[in-house]
Amino acid sequence: METGAVTANIDVAQVVLYAFWLFFAGLIFYLRREDRREGYPLEGDDGKVESPGLVWIPDPKTFRLPHGGESKAPNALRDSSRELKARRLAVWPGAPSEPTGNRLLDGVGPGAYALRADEPDRDHHGAPKIVPLSSLEDFVIAGPDADPHGMTVVGADRKTAGRVVDLWVDRAEQLVRYLEVELEGADPRRILLPMTFAVIERRTRRVQVGALLAAQFAEVPGTATPGQVTMLEEERICACFGAGLLYATPARAEPWI
Repeated sequence: METGAVTANIDVAQVVLYAFWLFFAGLIFYLRREDRREGYPLEGDDGKVESPGLVWIPDPKTFRLPHGGESKAPNALRDSSRELKARRLAVWPGAPSEPTGNRLLDGVGPGAYALRADEPDRDHHGAPKIVPLSSLEDFVIAGPDADPHGMTVVGADRKTAGRVVDLWVDRAEQLVRYLEVELEGADPRRILLPMTFAVIERRTRRVQVGALLAAQFAEVPGTATPGQVTMLEEERICACFGAGLLYATPARAEPWI
């Protein structure tokens, strides 16, 4: 072999393979660092917080929000602004916890929720996405579908909780997100019922909700501003119905066998 001739002893296919392996390892390392921008540091059952370290946690990056403002991540913030209203049922790691107060509102288990921004979710124009159908002129209920207006809302105990007075529509997705229900009672109030927890019975003109008993609808969190729901309010409303799937009655939290 002549001096300087190196290609005769190099397998190009093998070089390309090794280069791909290095690239792929670097890609995995990059993605694993980036996915730690949210949800870190981790906190164990014993209350210890995982150290961010120097390798796996990336430097903070500034994200410009679509409707103004900025957010930095990772920020190492913990959800310490609210009290954990739960107690562990055993001392071993991974033991389940149960609520210590109002099971529907304590934010435990299926009733857990994230502390999202206390402002409405907005579309690309900056307007609230979820608004009452009664405030829209260009949205109607499609002909083949049942119109829930005026339907009776029935809880898991087959008792009447209230009646539907309006629908709240996601204008961006063009679908119904909530039913606005006026509760029965001497001092009626209105609450939002997530559409995913409702079963429309066209023949009987009823809305069946298996998550809560009729009397428990009064505990559903309301909205601070009429005709507007914030992302934090959505979290708390949906969490209340989610908690009812396990805690609405004592029997639901017991084993089936």
